[in-house]
Amino acid sequence: MLRITNDITLQDWELTESFMRASGPGGQNVNKVSSAVELRFEAARSPSLPPPVKTRLKRLAGRRWTLDGALVIQCDETRSQARNRDIARDRLADLIRKALVAPKRRIATKPTLGSKIRRLKSKKVRGDVKALRGRVDPEG
Repeated sequence: MLRITNDITLQDWELTESFMRASGPGGQNVNKVSSAVELRFEAARSPSLPPPVKTRLKRLAGRRWTLDGALVIQCDETRSQARNRDIARDRLADLIRKALVAPKRRIATKPTLGSKIRRLKSKKVRGDVKALRGRVDPEG
C-alpha cells in the first residue's frame, strides 16, 4: 500500500515491481545483482484516482505512460535495490501529487493603450532602420 495524500492511497494490486540488472558503473557487482527497479502503476484501471487526475497524470507522464494505461517508472540510481525501490515509489507519489493540482484558468486580458502605442512605435523604428538598408546610389 502506498499513501499519496490523506484521501488517496494506492492498493498493492495496482503496483507491480520488477527488478533487473542496472546498466552503468558498479564493477563486478553490476553483472550479479538485480538492483534496478521498474515500478508499474495501473493508472487507467485505478479506482483511487478520479478521471480528471488520470488525464493530467497521463500528460505529465509523457513517454512513461504505456498504451494499456500503465505508468512505468524506472530507477537504477543507487547500488541498493531497496533504495532504488524507495526512489521509484517517491517519484510516483510526486507525479500523482502534481496531477492532483488543477491548473488555474487563464483570464484573458486586453493590452493597455500604452502598450499598443509602444509596440507600434518600436515597429515603426524597426521599419525605418530596415528602410535605410539596401543599395547605395553612387551618384547621390
